[in-house]
Amino acid sequence: MGKTIAICLGRLIFGAVFIMAASFKFADMQSTAGYIASAGFPLPLFLAWVAAFFESALAICLLTGAFFSEAALLAGLYVIFLAFSFHGPSHWAGNQAEFGFFIDHFTFLAGLLFAAVHGPGDRLSLRAGYLRSEACMES
Repeated sequence: MGKTIAICLGRLIFGAVFIMAASFKFADMQSTAGYIASAGFPLPLFLAWVAAFFESALAICLLTGAFFSEAALLAGLYVIFLAFSFHGPSHWAGNQAEFGFFIDHFTFLAGLLFAAVHGPGDRLSLRAGYLRSEACMES
């Protein structure tokens, strides 16, 4: 039962992180676009919308278990892209906290890689087109 609880909590944490990230973007798309522009990317408003929908899709996959391993791998690539783009070495001289933010992304990557390899578990996971209805706490 402990393994099932840990998997379910992990999926909830992954999903919550991407829901929060997407929510902040949807709540203030112009600020997100400004942050993207400050990193030097073209079409910042378009990229902000793409990021918000991408993060929403990741949250759905990680929470439901649908395309779980693929979503976890894509999320890992995305997280490392964000680490280098917004918290990479060029940011460390101006603010030492940026180094901590950069390293935190690798911790998140490690969890996502582990999840990608081990899958969403047997509870509350979309598989073969149907939702397994067992409660998360059962085992």
